[in-house]
Parts: sequence; C-alpha cells; structure tokens
Amino acid sequence: MESKAEFRGWRSFFWPIHRWELKKFLPMFLIYFLISFNYNSLRAYKDSMVVTASNSGAEAIPFIKVWAILPAALLLTFLFTRLANRYSREKVFYIMMGIFLSFFFLFAFVLLPLQEFLHPQGFADHMQTILPEGFKGLIAMVRNWTFTLFYVMSELWSTAIMAVLFWGFANEVTKVDEARRFYILWSVGANIAGFFAGRVAIYFSGNVFFKWLPYGKNAWDQSVLFLCCSIILSGLLTMVIFRWLNKYVIHPSEKPLANGMQKEKVKMSMRKNFAYLAKSKYLICIALIVLCYNIGINLVEVVWKNQIKQLYPNPNDFTAYMGEVMSWMGIIATVISIFITGNVIRKFSWTASALVTPIITLIVGTGFFFFAIFNQNVLSWFPLIASMAPLALSVFLGSVHNCTTRCCKYTIFDATKEISFIPLSAESRLKGKAAIDGVGSRLGKSGGSVVHQGLLILFSTVAASTPYVAGIFIIVGVVWILATISLGKQFDQINLENAKLDIPDTPELRPIGLNGR
Repeated sequence: MESKAEFRGWRSFFWPIHRWELKKFLPMFLIYFLISFNYNSLRAYKDSMVVTASNSGAEAIPFIKVWAILPAALLLTFLFTRLANRYSREKVFYIMMGIFLSFFFLFAFVLLPLQEFLHPQGFADHMQTILPEGFKGLIAMVRNWTFTLFYVMSELWSTAIMAVLFWGFANEVTKVDEARRFYILWSVGANIAGFFAGRVAIYFSGNVFFKWLPYGKNAWDQSVLFLCCSIILSGLLTMVIFRWLNKYVIHPSEKPLANGMQKEKVKMSMRKNFAYLAKSKYLICIALIVLCYNIGINLVEVVWKNQIKQLYPNPNDFTAYMGEVMSWMGIIATVISIFITGNVIRKFSWTASALVTPIITLIVGTGFFFFAIFNQNVLSWFPLIASMAPLALSVFLGSVHNCTTRCCKYTIFDATKEISFIPLSAESRLKGKAAIDGVGSRLGKSGGSVVHQGLLILFSTVAASTPYVAGIFIIVGVVWILATISLGKQFDQINLENAKLDIPDTPELRPIGLNGR
C-alpha cells in the first residue's frame, strides 16, 4: 500500500493520487468529463443558433439573458430547493438530468422540425415596425422563441448540472486535502472534454447534407440532430456512472445530507436561501466573485460575437469557428492545468491563486476593448499586421480573450471557488451554494446584459456602445480583485482556527425539524 506521505518527484507534479483513492477519483473524473463535454458542445451551438437566426444577431443575447434566462434560473433554483427538501441528492441528480435530456430530445424531434409553424414571424414583423431599432434583439428573441428556449436550457446546464449538482456533490464527499489534489485533475478532464467538444462541433457542422437521413431540410438541421443525440447519450452514461459511484463507492456516512440532516430534512424556501446569503460576509464575497466573473465575460462576449457574425454569417461556419476556439481553449487549459495550476494551488495561498483569474481577465479584456475602439489607428501602428483585415484581427483578439479568460476559469477559478465552500458547515454550504450558483451566476450575466440593453436602446448598435462597455468592464474587474482579497483573508482565518463557518440563525430563518438548535 502506498504511503500517505506527500508525493515526490514527477508523481507530485502529474498524479498526486493514491491507489486506494482511484475508486472515487476516476468515476468523478468521468462524470465531470461528460458533463463538461455537453456544456462545451451546447455552448458552440447555442450562440450559432441565436446569432445567425432569421432577423437576429448578437443584440438578442442581452435580452435573452435578462428576460428569459434570469426567470428560468429563479424557477430552477426554486425547483432544486423543493426537490432537495424532499429527496436525496442522488434522486435530485436523476430528476434534474432527466428534465434536461427530455428537453433536448423534444427540441430535436419536435420543436426544430416544426419551427416554421411555431415561430410568430408576422407578429415579430409588426413589432419591428412600431418599436425603435434598439429593440431589435428583443424582437428576435420572441421571433425565434424555440431557439431562445434552446439557448436558455444550454446556459442552465452549466448552472444546474455542473455547478449545483456535480460540485455540490463533490464538495460533500471530498475532504480539503483531497480537493487540493482532485479538483485540478478533474479540471484537466473538463479541459480535454472541451477539446473533443470543439472537434465534434467542427465535424457536425461540416456543411454536409446526408440525403439518406430522413431528417432536416439542410445540413444545419442535421447538425443540430447529431448534437442533441450526443448530448442525450452522454447524459445517460453520466447517470449510469453516478449510480455505480453511489452504490459501490460512497460510504453511507459520506453521502450528502447525512450526519443528522438526512433524518431531519432542512426545509428552506428560496427566500430563506437569499437571507442566508445576505447574513454572511463570507458568502457575499463568494457571490461578488461569481457575479464579477459573469458580468465581465458577458460584457466582452456580446461585442466579440457581434463581430463573429459579421465574419461568419452562415450558422455552420459560425459553429465551426466556435469549435476551433473551444479546441484551442481545451489544449491551452489542459497544458496550464497539468504544468501550472495544480502546483500554484498546492504551493501558494488561496488568495494568490484566486487572484490569477481577475488580473488576467482585466489585462486581456482591456487590450481587446482598446483595439475594438481604436482598431484603425492600432493597425497603422503595427505594419506587420496591417495586411490583415480589421474585422478578422478584431475577431482573433476577442478569441484570445475568450480563450485566456475561460482557461483561467476552467483551471483555477472553478477550483479556488469550490475550495472556498469547504470551510462552510454542511447546511451553509448547501443553501449558500444553491443561491450563489443557481442565481448568482445568472444575475452576473444578466447584469452585463442589462448594461448592453440600455446602451443598445440608446445607441442602437453594439459598435456604438462599445466605449461605454469598456469603462464598465474595468470597474467590474477592480471590484472582483478587491472581493477576492477580502475572501482570502476570511478563508485563511477560518482554516487557521480549524473551524467550520456556520451562518447564524434568526428565529424566522430556523430550519424546520432542528428545534432551533
């Protein structure tokens, strides 16, 4: 049997896993790989579907995130809370997975084939004649409502399945020492999944129409069918592995909602979840970090995707480009995870590790906005790239920002964020995580979308509003850095005292069944 001492040499660098830990580590690795594969596949298609749809563009994304995704996230959080109060974490996992997989089956075989009958083109045309040009995105959201629904479910996959279900389960069954070694390697698997998802998206969107297949009117319809089928198969395999893990590996004492909470359910409403969040400076700092990340990347992505649509108006070409971006993102993130991130988290403080993401995001994002605003002048400063079309170069720089920011998220941001939940008590962790991941991330994206909406209504186009978006982006980056520093001080203090942080109760917030104790 291997020693429990610290790993040495190459083992500490690449594979800090004991042999007896493989039965837990490997199934969790595969589950996260499959969930991440679906997440990245959906991310490539959801943008193509909405941005290149009839009479649509990147202007539709801010409206979808505010008027569709935010209400759906609130509803999903309410549903998760109710399910968590009635069923075990394992049953909740199956129910939530079943909801998502059923939708993608319905979309592929009902909603997409009947889109011509379901989309209210006449109503949308009428709205376009009476509303200002700045409302073009809102009209497109309504006009192509089935695509909007696909976008919403694709976005919520990352919140419901990846953040709340997977990471909630992982934090329950993983100790701090294991987390420092497991989480980075799981992130490597997620990055590899992103590479495969990108290649699959490129293959599916190859503009090839199979006449022998009795489905779809064009290559794009068939491409969406292949995507949905791969999502469903991957989801079913995830459920099978999750069942095996719970049946043969996870000890009853390790299972979520155990240690007293399994016998006496903690019945908390969604309102009380938010009350828990508001009562803790620690949770508020985590929420600020999540909010700032999502606001920041959303501010940049709308500008970037508007440029991609101009360069690649065909949906298959758009998807293929996004697939290339995700493939490179997977490669870069995997290399960073293996050679850099794991050692940074193990050897440096939580604060130093967590500051990497906001600092890189702020620097690269500021550079992108600088070029987007002054692109013609910048080209004249760099004769070596002057032969490159301004639009193509701008899209490339936006892709660089997207790759670096998301690589940081997948490698170090997610890991440090999840580690920050571990010092919380079981109850505080469950309720605080549901509120932060179930609603906080959506509020962040909606916050960025509200900014874009207001500016679009004022200036009508994405290009005209870009300078103002840049200024708000810099402010958000500074707030993100300050919140990270504050959280790091609290995290170090709790671990120094070897304690568990419990959110204080008030009479009106006491869980039912605990008798106020």
